[in-house]
Amino acid sequence: MRAPELRGDVWLNTGGRPITLAGLRGRVVLLDFWTSGCVNCLHVLDELRPLEAEFADVLVTIGVHSPKFLHEGERASIEAAVRRYDVHHPVVNDPKMELWSQYAVRAWPTLAVVDPEGYVVHVAAGEGHVEALRRVITELVTKHEAKGTLRRGGSPYVPAEEQDSELRFPSKAVATAEGRVLVADTGHHAIVEFASDGETVIRRFGSGVRGWQDGPFDVATFTEPSGIALLPYDVAERAGYHAVVADTAGHRLRGLDLITGEVTTVAGTGAQWRTGPDSGKGVDVDLTSPWDVVWWGPAGGVVVAMAGNHTLSVFDPASGTIRRFAGTTVEGLRDGDVSEAFFAQTSGLAVDGDKLWLADAETSALRWIEPDGESFTVHTAIGIDLFSFGHTDGPADKALLQHPLGLAVLPGDKIAIADTYNGAVRRFDVFTREVTTIATGLSEPQGLLSHDGQLLVVESAGHRLSPLPAGEPTVVTGDAHAVRRPPTVLAPGEIDFSVVFTAPPGEKLDDRFGPSTRLEISASPPSLLADGSGTGTDLNRKIRFAEGVTEGVLQVVAQAASCDDGGEHPACRITRQDWGVPVRLEAGGMGELSLVMAGEPRTDG
Repeated sequence: MRAPELRGDVWLNTGGRPITLAGLRGRVVLLDFWTSGCVNCLHVLDELRPLEAEFADVLVTIGVHSPKFLHEGERASIEAAVRRYDVHHPVVNDPKMELWSQYAVRAWPTLAVVDPEGYVVHVAAGEGHVEALRRVITELVTKHEAKGTLRRGGSPYVPAEEQDSELRFPSKAVATAEGRVLVADTGHHAIVEFASDGETVIRRFGSGVRGWQDGPFDVATFTEPSGIALLPYDVAERAGYHAVVADTAGHRLRGLDLITGEVTTVAGTGAQWRTGPDSGKGVDVDLTSPWDVVWWGPAGGVVVAMAGNHTLSVFDPASGTIRRFAGTTVEGLRDGDVSEAFFAQTSGLAVDGDKLWLADAETSALRWIEPDGESFTVHTAIGIDLFSFGHTDGPADKALLQHPLGLAVLPGDKIAIADTYNGAVRRFDVFTREVTTIATGLSEPQGLLSHDGQLLVVESAGHRLSPLPAGEPTVVTGDAHAVRRPPTVLAPGEIDFSVVFTAPPGEKLDDRFGPSTRLEISASPPSLLADGSGTGTDLNRKIRFAEGVTEGVLQVVAQAASCDDGGEHPACRITRQDWGVPVRLEAGGMGELSLVMAGEPRTDG
């Protein structure tokens, strides 16, 4: 399959020059289809770093930024994202998702390998493909070096100029009992302690180097820290530290001693959770992108927004244990008992008595959890599904947000929302259930703090912590939007469905302990499917659409286990991917749907 030419409206990290496949002939090209608000895409950026270093003389990685939300497609937004996440390869912005369609991409993230002669030879959707990519690239290098079609050297990457500032892409803030303000200085990989004025720096936790090291405040290192939770006094006395930090890209929780300045790791191994235990002794359990943290008494500990797998956990500082609290790992919006509810990249938490409020970024939703007898129940105040967003005030069931990341509790039973991709702060009245706008024109607000009689906002892309001026809320009646992805046109009735997973060179499916694959299918709306939903171990099945339904979204979760083929102690890996595939049913549509998790691309697109 000949690779389509690379075209977009903006090229970044190239000195402004566009890149063509002809200019890359002789190099192995890795296309990374991503969007800046997708946590799985951020995982892949980190996964690719060692691969890019290993094959620096033969491999060119190009990020194809195909936005989900309107804001993500704006030039300023993608420029900020490339700097925020230290992307050190060329990026082309694909705001109309034209490259996405030409390469038949159906999920974020997707990786496509183009060989030195310009052919797409491997496609992989989701995370955890580094070892497979390493083997594919190694084979390509060997093959094309022998053919004389491999060219080494000559990277097209041109780093962008950076401007220094006190804060760099900060995310969250909390106030201590003494009135000082702790800010997660995410881009500097540090926590900054300000005086009560929010301007005078007292000290920094973290040397500013990306990494993982415990120790004194000026020696310790973090990796893109975000949420900060202060512990009750008695809990802090037993635990030996005063605050818990969500060290997001490090997949750890860190403890801060605000007296000595000591930083310790209290949960997380540093490995990203993919499958297996997610409860136990904190330092022995894998975590996945903990984004925000808050102490909540009814749960008996620090609630952790585990954005990387769409769940919530509870960490007990006294015992040092962590456990799954809510969610199933399926991304979506479903209320009910916490054990069965769906979440979507929860990124902001706030406590108001017995209620835990949360911002689900990918469903643009405001939700809450409250005790219900022996369990807890999840409710939704604002939000529709994974694909609907906008900036609309009014009754909560009609209101729309766009990728909110932060919350704060205001006096008078009101919740402030950092409506990040709308550049706004919104307000939800718990009693009237009305939504209003209290500030606009902000630079990607990610955190809110009600402090000393005023509301402080962490403007991430503005690199600052600033107070919001007092004023009357307004009512915005903006347009409703939906995620702009071309639907897959399928035939009504029954179709053949499959997920393609081909073990990479040197590996085989791992069936030592039973089936090596797992497939779960659901739909939005649920009435879309008459038959074929549910969970099974076969990656192929027939599904049947209900009569009278003409469109919807297929929600697919697939998983495969593979191991090295040979050796006494083969290394094994889990590959997992979620898809939300918009479909439209029409006579003459395709009678089959195949999604590629890993393998050679289909030539029919």
